[in-house]
Parts: sequence; structure tokens; C-alpha cells
Amino acid sequence: MKIFLTGATGYIGSALHPALVSAGHQVTALVRNPEKADSVRGEAVTPVVADMRDRDEIRRLAAAADAVIATASPGDETSAAADHEFVDAVLEGLVPGGTFLRTGGVWVYGSGDDITEESPLDPPALVAWRTELDARALAAPGIRSLRVEPGIVYGHRGGIPNLVVSDPRHLIGPGTQRWTTIHVDDLAALYVAVLERGVAGQHYLGVSGDNPTVRELASAALGAEPSPEDPAKTVARLGGFGAALLLDQQASGEKARRELSWKPSRPSLLEEITTGGYAPSV
Repeated sequence: MKIFLTGATGYIGSALHPALVSAGHQVTALVRNPEKADSVRGEAVTPVVADMRDRDEIRRLAAAADAVIATASPGDETSAAADHEFVDAVLEGLVPGGTFLRTGGVWVYGSGDDITEESPLDPPALVAWRTELDARALAAPGIRSLRVEPGIVYGHRGGIPNLVVSDPRHLIGPGTQRWTTIHVDDLAALYVAVLERGVAGQHYLGVSGDNPTVRELASAALGAEPSPEDPAKTVARLGGFGAALLLDQQASGEKARRELSWKPSRPSLLEEITTGGYAPSV
């Protein structure tokens, strides 16, 4: 397939675009500057320098693709507006029958000890804007619309776990909250599986089934018992992001295994930390 991919140089996209190429797809990668273009350019990857809010360019690139995969977001106060504009442009550009695969997130379900794709939504303020857009995009007529909802992504020293290992003496909140996790390479494999075998209108949790407590992670990084932090102090320190990190979530990702024959196989986050995968680079 001809794939139009956003976020190709980001944490998820950096793992995803080689996985797409390995699966035989051709990728047009949206990047923000020429330097980033050079980092992704390859035999089956063609970079295009543009912004995700450039409506005309997004519409054009979507029209030329068999599928659009969106992994990019500004990650700031402009995220909601940028994603709404991007979705509108893609839906205008995609040819009938084209595929639109978006990235959501497990945080929209709030806390829960057995989260599935059918769990009620209870998003923290940070991601509450996603719910209306997710529903609208998934129900868009005339196209094959899908969504992947990752948990806490880790691997290759990247992602949110760095907040834990950078100062493991002080926990994020009480530390009793569980994070539902996924290695970035297993997540990339899930995107490919959803692209190739996912049913229109479906969404899939991107989680491995491993749900460690924050205390377990910090203890592994510190080699001793860390000190808890009052949740109010976590929110005061990290704002809405901190409130999301306080969610207590467990999920198995069973639907993707059952329907897509997806098999996450990378080491768990606790194993990564224990074996030095998040030790500072020398």
C-alpha cells in the first residue's frame, strides 16, 4: 500500500515507518523541516516537509495514498485544534474506500482494573477533547477508519518511563497506581496488523498485558524503596499530565491478539529497567 504517515520522526513513528517498509509498504512521511527529512529518507520512504495544519497539503497527500496513519500531535495546548483540522483535511482528501488509522490513547478510559475497548470513557482533562473527535473519525462514512490506543510506551530509552528513572527516589504520586504498558516495537507491529487486517470502525488497545505499579518501576531503577508523593503535589508539579499519570489502569490487549493474531514479544518495562535499558547513556 501507499501510506501517508505523520510523526515519522517521533517516538512511535520512528519504530513504525521501518516496520511498514519491512511489511512491503511505501511510505510518504510528513516531517517539519529538511533536517528531519534526511533522517527518514530511504528506498521506500519519501519525506515531505509540511505542517499537519496545512490543510491543502494534507488533503493532497491523503488523496494520493491508500492509507493515512496519524501518529503526530503537537503535545501542547494546540493539540486539540491541530488534530481537528488534520482529521477534517484527511477526510476531505481520502478516496472512497481509503484507510484512516489514527492514534488515540488508553487514558480516555480513566482508572480501571480490566480495561477493554468496550469500557466506559472517563478521560482526565488532558485528553477529554479526544472523545468527540475519536467517535467522529471512527464513524466517518465511505472510508475504512480505525484507531490504535496505546498504553505507556517504552523501549530504546524513550518515552514516559524516563520520568520514573530520572529521579526514582521520589515517586509520581503514591506509586500504587498501575500503568498499562507496551514496547514501542510491539506497538509498531500492532499498527501494521491493524492496517492490514483490522475491520473498519474498530479500535484496538495497544497494550501488552503487563501492568506494573509505578513503585515497582521506581524500586527497580533505584534499587531501594522510593518515597511516595502526595497526588496533589504531583498535579501541582506536572499539571494535567500529572493527573493522567495518577490513573490506575490495567488492560490485557486481548482483542488485538484474538482478531489480528498480534503477539507482543519484547521484554517488559520492568525487565528493561532492571537490565539497564534505561540506564543513562555513556
